[in-house]
Amino acid sequence: MKTSVKLGKGVEELVGPFDENLKLLERCFQVSTHLGDQTLEIEGEESEVRRVHQLVEEYTELVESGMHFRSSEVQAFLRILGDDRAVTLKRLAEAGRPRSLGKKSVTPKSVNQRRYVDAIERHDMVFGIGPSGTGKTYLAVAMAVDALLTKEVSRIILARPAVEAGERLGFLPGTLQEKVNPYLRPLYDALYDVLDPDRVERYVEKSIIEIAPIAFMRGRTLNDAFVILDEAQNTTSEQMKMFLTRLGFNSKAVITGDITQIDLPNGRRSGLIEAIDVVARVEGISFVYFTERDVVRHSLVQRIIRAYEEYEAAKNHNGRPAKTEDVSSGGGPENGERGFP
Repeated sequence: MKTSVKLGKGVEELVGPFDENLKLLERCFQVSTHLGDQTLEIEGEESEVRRVHQLVEEYTELVESGMHFRSSEVQAFLRILGDDRAVTLKRLAEAGRPRSLGKKSVTPKSVNQRRYVDAIERHDMVFGIGPSGTGKTYLAVAMAVDALLTKEVSRIILARPAVEAGERLGFLPGTLQEKVNPYLRPLYDALYDVLDPDRVERYVEKSIIEIAPIAFMRGRTLNDAFVILDEAQNTTSEQMKMFLTRLGFNSKAVITGDITQIDLPNGRRSGLIEAIDVVARVEGISFVYFTERDVVRHSLVQRIIRAYEEYEAAKNHNGRPAKTEDVSSGGGPENGERGFP
């Protein structure tokens, strides 16, 4: 089947630099395209041509209604639409509404990111589990800042286990806080990305935002707070139980981690893995699982994560790694709220 669709505003972002978005569209939907002056010609299987035609029409409608898309956002949407035939661009764009957080707007860029944001809005405790680069921590921090600025909570508490520090903190110069700061740096980076540095420093000085190792949480009850535990795969069972029981009134907790990157000493079970077994069916707790498809860094990162997953799977199955034939294709288990893959 062959057809053409009229192009409107935002064509530069739709096409992408050096036509890279069009090339991605062709790969995702198995069609060929030809760009004219004001039209896009589409050729391929009838069902796929109709989907692309609808996609372009919806894109034009959304842009003309005032919505703006960056080229990178278009790429993210194309990958989602290529994977999930039940989703439309309009639904995806409207469900993943931008959030203005001081100096920037944050928008979920994958199906699981949308599930994650929705889960945080609807539940008091959410686990976000998956590989690095999927936006687990960044979106949690953005939601925390949103809750703070809209006065849903009065403070943000960000915690992380400083696993590599342990008893070796003495090798580092400075006070205890200065010794553990390098392990908390990623949390500061996320904050600085959504809030002006001066505002972050002011909130930290007034303890409106607190960033500390998880050990500092012991013995506390956290009321009227948005609490994030990052790198939770590196907590011990005792630390995880301690953290999960800190939640007070009018508070939310988000726990993020990657169970494939555990840095605990041999013989110590990850508190995150144990929590999956213990509290997965507790009412009021939501689990959202991410895969390499949700990675919003360089597209090469997705392929690297996939390659490592295939390497580990082959090694566990055969006792030795098998040759990886294709690390660029999609696949993997379907993931979402609750239910470990």
